[in-house]
Amino acid sequence: MEDKQKLRDVAYSERALSLASRGIGLVSPNPLVGCVIVANNEIVGEGYYTYDGVTHAEVIALDAAGEKARGATAYVSLEPHSHHGKTPPCTEALINAGIARVVCPVEDPNPLVSGKGFDELRAAGIEVVTGLLEKEAAALNEKFFCWHKKRRPFVHLKLAASLDGRISLSSSVSTYLSSDEARNRVQALRHEYDAILVGGSTVAVDDPSLTDRSGLPRRRPLVRVVLDGHLATPFESKLVQTARDVPTIVFTAEKGEAAEKLASAGVEVIFCEHGGHDLDFVLSELHKRELQSVLVEGGSAVAGSFRDAGLIDKLSIIFAPLVIGGDDAPTAFAGAGAAEMSDALQLSRVAVSLLGRDIEVTGYPETPLTR
Repeated sequence: MEDKQKLRDVAYSERALSLASRGIGLVSPNPLVGCVIVANNEIVGEGYYTYDGVTHAEVIALDAAGEKARGATAYVSLEPHSHHGKTPPCTEALINAGIARVVCPVEDPNPLVSGKGFDELRAAGIEVVTGLLEKEAAALNEKFFCWHKKRRPFVHLKLAASLDGRISLSSSVSTYLSSDEARNRVQALRHEYDAILVGGSTVAVDDPSLTDRSGLPRRRPLVRVVLDGHLATPFESKLVQTARDVPTIVFTAEKGEAAEKLASAGVEVIFCEHGGHDLDFVLSELHKRELQSVLVEGGSAVAGSFRDAGLIDKLSIIFAPLVIGGDDAPTAFAGAGAAEMSDALQLSRVAVSLLGRDIEVTGYPETPLTR
């Protein structure tokens, strides 16, 4: 009987996680949350959070269940909150609905919530089961967890490279290595993030738009961020010319007429006292703007800076099946690099997938390099 119950708990918990994922692009800076109400082994209500500012996943599911919620089990993908914010506590809604049992994989890292929601449910006589699918639940909300635990945005570095690790033919030539399938993957990836970040040289050479063209709905526009220490971003670039329509931030060490000109076009210019690549300062400023996650798309100087600073939370490299070679073609990572193999960036939880002719390798840097 216990084995059957655990199998049911796993199945309904997976459903809650699946529902939560529907909020991708719609909930930041809040977490992804899904909820399933089960009575007599039947789903009687379910819901997920989409940042309408009023209704949380638990309340949507309880409303759908109605009186059937009394004595039922609630499967929630993240600990229900117990504090009064813009909405009443979800714990209160679960208690008032007569829920008898709550299955939830993981605590909410938000100090206002962490552990308190579970405590309140238990104090009301509700059975609380935790830890089931904990890794999967934490992975789903990895950006939200980083936001609260590290007090900075989650950083995902994405690069396209040849098999020999080159990202272009030369530092002054715009080069597109990826297949159509890989480019579609990049658009889907951009949809998951609050901001996209590149270096000033990438803007000068490639003149990218840096937009989310996935076609999927998102609550906030993708914020474009440029690290441009010497303020070389061309005024005629697509980023500058569309800055009034799409939020664009340039971090620079330069002041003066060039900065004023960019600002007049709608660019938010932020002065970095210690240079455009003062990454702690950059991430702190993005955190202040409630940007929970950043997709870093290069180039090599920016990638090297994040690697050397230990500020990569997730790394994806899309390899094109070609070899460029030569001494002038830039490699994926500039900067100081590793003096010894023990200093190399080691990845765990590595996943490999095919994107047409290309190969995507994704992994998570191991500590202590990541901070």
